[in-house]
Amino acid sequence: MIELQGIGKMFGVGASRTQAVADVNLRIEPQSIVALIGPSGCGKSTLLNMVAGLYRPTAGQVIYGGRSVSDVNTDVGYMTQKDNLLPWRSVLDNIALPLELTGVSHSERCKQAEALIHQVGLEGFEDKYPSSLSGGMRKRVSLARMLLYRPRTLLLDEPFAALDAQLRLVMHDLLLRLWSGQRQTIILVTHDLVEAITLADRVVVFTKRPASVAMDMAIDLPRPRNVREVRFTKEFHDIYNSIWDRLRQEYDEEKV
Repeated sequence: MIELQGIGKMFGVGASRTQAVADVNLRIEPQSIVALIGPSGCGKSTLLNMVAGLYRPTAGQVIYGGRSVSDVNTDVGYMTQKDNLLPWRSVLDNIALPLELTGVSHSERCKQAEALIHQVGLEGFEDKYPSSLSGGMRKRVSLARMLLYRPRTLLLDEPFAALDAQLRLVMHDLLLRLWSGQRQTIILVTHDLVEAITLADRVVVFTKRPASVAMDMAIDLPRPRNVREVRFTKEFHDIYNSIWDRLRQEYDEEKV
C-alpha cells in the first residue's frame, strides 16, 4: 500500500520559493496501475520523486508498506523518458547492472538477465551496444534492467513519450503482459490520456501548479486488455470524455 498524506512540496528560498505540490492525498492499492495526468510542470514527477525517496515532502508524508519514506526507497524501480543506458556496456551488461552493483555472481546475473531478454523480445541482441539499437529496443533494455531486481513498485515517468504511435502500442502491450505475470504496483506519469486509460486501473487528474487532485476516476475496463482494440470501444470513449471534460479546464485556465 502506498499512501500520500497531505503532501506538499516547496522549492527554492526567499522570494524565489515556489510551491510545486499542495495537499495531495492518494491511496494506491498493491498490484494496481495508477496513471497521473495533468498540465506540464504541475508537479506529477515531483510526486514520483517523493515516493522514490529522492525528495522529502515539505508537508505531509509518504507511507510505503506501512512506513514513512524518509530515505531512498529501494523497493521501487524508476524508468524515465530518457533510457539512461551506459553506452560502453552491451545489452546484457546494461540489464545485469543492478545485480552487479549488489554483488551477485557473474553467472547468476547473466542467467537472470538472459531470462528477461527473452521476456522483452531481445534475443540475439545480447552483445549489441545501445548506439546500434532503435528507440523501441532501448526502451525494452531499460524496462528489463528495471525489472531485474524485482522491485515491488514501478515508477514510470513518461517512459514512452519519445516513441512513435506504433511503438507506443507495442510497449503498452509488453508492459501489460509483464505486469500480468508479476503484478507490481505501477504509478505512471503521462501526458497522453489515451495511454493512461489503456493501461491504468485509475486515472488521477491534477490541477496546474501547485498540483492538487482535481479528479480520481476508476477505469472500469476488463482485463486482460487488447491495447489496440480497447480504445475503439464505447466504454473507452465515455471514460475519455469524462476525464477530458475535467482535464480541459486546467489547460483552458492556462490560456487565460
